[in-house]
Amino acid sequence: MSIIEAVLLGLLQGLTEFLPVSSSGHLAIFQNLFHVAEGTGDLFLFDIMLHIGTLISIFVAFHHDIYKMFIEGIGIVVDFFMNIVRLIKKEPLKRVIRSSYRKFVMLVIVSTIPTGIIGVLLKDIVKEASATLIMPGIFLIMTAALLFIADRANEGEKVPRTAKYTDAALIGVGQGLATLPGISRSGTTITACLLCGFEKKFAVRYSFIMSVPAVLGAAVLEISDAAGQKFDPMYLVGMIVAAVSGFAAIKTMLVVVRKKKYIYFSIYCLVAGILAIAGYFIKK
Repeated sequence: MSIIEAVLLGLLQGLTEFLPVSSSGHLAIFQNLFHVAEGTGDLFLFDIMLHIGTLISIFVAFHHDIYKMFIEGIGIVVDFFMNIVRLIKKEPLKRVIRSSYRKFVMLVIVSTIPTGIIGVLLKDIVKEASATLIMPGIFLIMTAALLFIADRANEGEKVPRTAKYTDAALIGVGQGLATLPGISRSGTTITACLLCGFEKKFAVRYSFIMSVPAVLGAAVLEISDAAGQKFDPMYLVGMIVAAVSGFAAIKTMLVVVRKKKYIYFSIYCLVAGILAIAGYFIKK
């Protein structure tokens, strides 16, 4: 892999992971058009490195929230086992979910369950769909429709304390379906958050933070496929570029959601989807 390919793919991953235009769809289209994977085998190891890059950008952008959630997550586990002891001793139980960050942790856990199940079920379908131009093109058009809806969604007022676990489950289903190349993860989850009545800033925070276990899960699923692959130093370049561009994309999305400018991304996805489908028939 050349440094130009590593930088371009790192940019694609970092920008499109958080901008609502689908990283998997763009990577599939790029690899199909320019045959990046030819002669290098399946780039599972490189994909893992790119995922690590985007994870770094999330941890940097939301370090305060993630730190608080980590601490409160440990507190949830401790209180859970302490309640078991109290139950055995027939003592009054202590309320476990008693703060906004603890509720935030539980919401993310609830969202992760359907995401994980759907991700495993769709794994083989995702690989097949990524091997062509037409499927990412069709899914990009679907993303355009979702963003059009998000642009017209009414602003909600739900924050962690008032959000429902059923909301979290529905958003998790959306994230699971977003493993399909061309379905934007951030676009789908933020749209779902807005339709569930989440406050704008919370919708963005929730969308990106809930992606952490999903991205980790995707990387774990690819570890077995990456076994035995030779490490290319250019993979590290791609990871760094993905981290830097991902951070910039997160900051951009915070502005986009506040000003409600999804329509521009909707138009972009529509055009990109049509071009991908056209490219499929031209190559044929």
